[in-house]
Amino acid sequence: MVRGLTPDPPPELLVGLATGDDAAVWRIGRGRALVLTADFITPVVDDARAWGRIAATNAVSDVYAMGGRPLLALNLVAWNSGELSNDLLADVLAGGEDAARAGGFVVGGGHTVDDPEPKYGMAVVGEVDPGRMLTNAGLRPGNALVLTKPLGSGVISTAIKRAEARPEVVDRAVGEMTRSNEAAAAAAMRHGATAATDVTGFGLLGHGLRMAQESGVDLEISAGDVPIIEGARELAALGTVPGGTQRNLDWVSPHLDRGDAGETAVTLLADAQTSGGLLLGMVSHDAGRAAVTDLRLSGHEAAIIGKVTEGSGRIRLQP
Repeated sequence: MVRGLTPDPPPELLVGLATGDDAAVWRIGRGRALVLTADFITPVVDDARAWGRIAATNAVSDVYAMGGRPLLALNLVAWNSGELSNDLLADVLAGGEDAARAGGFVVGGGHTVDDPEPKYGMAVVGEVDPGRMLTNAGLRPGNALVLTKPLGSGVISTAIKRAEARPEVVDRAVGEMTRSNEAAAAAAMRHGATAATDVTGFGLLGHGLRMAQESGVDLEISAGDVPIIEGARELAALGTVPGGTQRNLDWVSPHLDRGDAGETAVTLLADAQTSGGLLLGMVSHDAGRAAVTDLRLSGHEAAIIGKVTEGSGRIRLQP
């Protein structure tokens, strides 16, 4: 839909609409480029401050997925001022500020509109060395696939809306959704990543498929090695699944060889995430293991989940 909006991009636009990557990248000088992105979401948890932190963490993740570091953010707010108090909005913005302080970037302003359904997020500016940036088109045959956070936040968010989620499951999901991808990006750069994307609304399968198509390769994913937030598998088996997950499956299915993977496993692989982890293509399995070791030491439930093979944009699931 958007590929034709910039038919003749200038040379300064290093990453734009053509590959559907996580952020735009604009060269500003030798060894320097800006990373620009924007994202906002509706509430996924009941606690306003937690939602604010999740939304901000989710927005800035696109900068980390490009191998960059965030510098400045602007708040994006849609608020039902007739039904929701300003104090509640202050809690949401405080959560965004929590994420900014943790990530070392500054919130410099923003914009608010009146809307029946509340939404919050950020427009973020970061920087990256163009010679070292990561994109979704850099996968190569032989790469190890590393996922830096467990899946299941979409299923659990749906359970929260239906009042079906146990408190301990909610706490686990909030912990993952507020976990910054800063350390994941650092591990990727340190140990030799060739490509990256963050796993959000299109799920692992959707974002993985886009990487495979843009890179001209196939992915082999071992479903049993993919980390899942504890409690999400049981909820998915009961049918607690967001609508976006089914749309993801509908889009991916023509390019997906399911093998012997069960229905619940496939559903979780397509689960529409909020503030998910990074999907990395590491130069080798040794590099993948080194990155996973580093991340696990810092509390990330990271794992090698498969490999990249020669191909033309398909995903094959293994047990």
